[in-house]
Amino acid sequence: MSAAGDRLQDTARRAALALPGVSHGYPFTPGLDVYKVADKVFLIVTDDPDDQIITVKCEPEHARTQERGYASITPGRYLDKRHWISLGPGPGITERLITNAVEDSYDLVAERLPRCATGPVPDEHRELPRERRARSATGRETPMVSGSTCLESGAGVTFRW
Repeated sequence: MSAAGDRLQDTARRAALALPGVSHGYPFTPGLDVYKVADKVFLIVTDDPDDQIITVKCEPEHARTQERGYASITPGRYLDKRHWISLGPGPGITERLITNAVEDSYDLVAERLPRCATGPVPDEHRELPRERRARSATGRETPMVSGSTCLESGAGVTFRW
């Protein structure tokens, strides 16, 4: 079953807000709901009822495959068209496809964040999937959690999770 425009957007918002460390707001214009992890954009949801799309980050090869496979997936609006795709309502655009696109976009952005060292890990973050983890300065896997401290080139920078 295909997702209609409002369901497409609601599904994307729910999927994004279920991920750790996500914030959102309207930094560019009132019509673009922007979702970020550690101040890096991974999802844009349009609030225009006549143009109900979401825009997500995507590996270039996968993006071209998606564009060829679905008429309502196009090169990303607003951003670099090689690395971003926009999904609109249409045949084959399911809630599962939308959720996967949002989670994949989050993963692409999160994996490029500086390596993190965390303090005590709250129980609710202990079972994060492998792709939602970062390596600490010691090389062991640690979940990315609120209040994590990034260590890059010896300088400590605090994330706002």
